[in-house]
Amino acid sequence: MKILVAEDDAVTRRMLVVTLERLGWDVITAEDGNAAWRVFETLKGRDAPEIAVLDWMMPGIEGIEICRRLHTTPGFELVYIILVTSRGGKEDLSYGLAAGANDYVTKPFDPVELEARVRVGQRMVKLQRSLATRVTEVEAALAHVQRLQGLLPICSYCKKVRNEANYWEQVESYFTTHSDLDFTHSICPQCTEKMLREVDALPV
Repeated sequence: MKILVAEDDAVTRRMLVVTLERLGWDVITAEDGNAAWRVFETLKGRDAPEIAVLDWMMPGIEGIEICRRLHTTPGFELVYIILVTSRGGKEDLSYGLAAGANDYVTKPFDPVELEARVRVGQRMVKLQRSLATRVTEVEAALAHVQRLQGLLPICSYCKKVRNEANYWEQVESYFTTHSDLDFTHSICPQCTEKMLREVDALPV
């Protein structure tokens, strides 16, 4: 789990980093808001931090503005954000959460409380990742169903079907490629009777 810590106060930043690294997390640091935002612009995709611990008041871009940017920038909407703030009033906290923060820690922070809140974020990140995987699988399954429900050209003589590349292929091959079906071959009763009649008709 990769965590970004953005805090302009050197002492607080060091305490945050030591607390999180002692618990085994990979921590990236930023000394102000501009540096924090550059981290997200530079590290995209799987390399980007999944949790951000942001000081509310920082030089450059404030933590509250980074919250807004993350939740309106494609690819960063699911970053779990914990604000670190000396503001403890209900209105301030409501404002921070409305801006996109998921949680908050008040200064001076309690290491045990910080760990608990980060672990909640870790569980949320894993859940979101799992849901995203399931959505992708469902979308792929629906695409297969829609393709199979569409009009499928089939030759009335040899029973081959025409695929998306406009090539004709055996029914077994087509459905094996486009679904989870596996074919076993047998002979239906009507074909069995026909085959037996043809065998009986053969000269001895």
